[in-house]
Amino acid sequence: MSDSKHRPENGPNESGVQDRLLRGAEQLFCERGFKETSVRDIAAAADCNVASINYYFGGKEKLYVAMWHRYFKILRETRLGSIEHVMSSDVRPELEELLRSYAHSFIGPLVEGGHSCRFMNLMAREMIDPHLPRDMFLEEMAVPVMTALSQALQRICPWLGQSHVHLVILSIVGQLMHAVLAKEMFEQSERYDVPNLDLGEIVDHVVQFSAAGIRACAVPTEEKAR
Repeated sequence: MSDSKHRPENGPNESGVQDRLLRGAEQLFCERGFKETSVRDIAAAADCNVASINYYFGGKEKLYVAMWHRYFKILRETRLGSIEHVMSSDVRPELEELLRSYAHSFIGPLVEGGHSCRFMNLMAREMIDPHLPRDMFLEEMAVPVMTALSQALQRICPWLGQSHVHLVILSIVGQLMHAVLAKEMFEQSERYDVPNLDLGEIVDHVVQFSAAGIRACAVPTEEKAR
């Protein structure tokens, strides 16, 4: 008779088992890091047997990659959807409309439902001790979003050159990422004199500040004629 501890869990609840393994792994990788998290730890957190990890994912390394696939898919589709929503109009939208939609899509998934801490911790750990395939973040996340946002910005601001548009996007992303990090840090502090960051105010500022900066990149007509 086979030992049930070594038999993978399958059947009609397979997707539920996989989801529990991904969520359990996400929590442990965030708290302990990749090396300090064992397959037994993950199985226990997911209330599954150890064999399930190999059965569904092929080991801890592939489970780690699958966790990031899921993260990148959520973030990518949210941000691309925000751009498409604005740009699907027959009328050319306002610059502020695009920036506001993108800013909300960027910040929302990182601060809602406790994902901010996990994502930031996971990203920090991955940067220090990388275990993802090279260029995975670029291919699945950065390049698709940057391409779509570049095209949208150049449609709204046709005078914005290719070299400028990439710098503009880096500036916008930098502002938003720093705001998320600062909000997380300030909320964990017990100091009374740290600012209480409101997400609505953050988005308003980033939109206003970025729109003014983008318009400042426009080359005056008389300079073009020279």
